[in-house]
Amino acid sequence: TSERFLELFRNNLLDIGVDPSSNGTHSFQRGGCQYLHIERRWPLRHICEWGGWSLEFTNLTIVKYLISHNDDATEPHEHFFNPDRSPSVKCPL
Repeated sequence: TSERFLELFRNNLLDIGVDPSSNGTHSFQRGGCQYLHIERRWPLRHICEWGGWSLEFTNLTIVKYLISHNDDATEPHEHFFNPDRSPSVKCPL
């Protein structure tokens, strides 16, 4: 269950000396959605069905999990603040 996962995750943080109180499972949900969409090429409808989310795409909540103005799943996090990196906006070919 998600509760058990959270318990084990927070225990792991304690093991390495990190305060677990501000850590939850939301980033895993977002990362999981991005993985399924980008790496596994799942359609949005399948991700919503798998996650138990609404298939009513009027508010596009799923998009908030997949696309953000500062996210590029193909770029390592350590490059985000590199002032010499190329622009992250990519034009489709």
